[in-house]
Amino acid sequence: MTREIPANAENRYQVTDADLPLSCPMPGMSKWNSHPRVFLPIAETGEEKCPYCGAVFILVREAGDAAA
Repeated sequence: MTREIPANAENRYQVTDADLPLSCPMPGMSKWNSHPRVFLPIAETGEEKCPYCGAVFILVREAGDAAA
């Protein structure tokens, strides 16, 4: 059984290209106590804030990866 991550439990999340397209709540987060899913265009900016819960997502890229 896969363990779910609590939704909206953190104020900041680091994400990678593997998490794109990015949504809040992210896949794997429990959704029963969360807001509606919203997609965030983080590939364009490198940092996005969820308009519902205020969580900040930071895109972390491996050295040598091209910026979006």
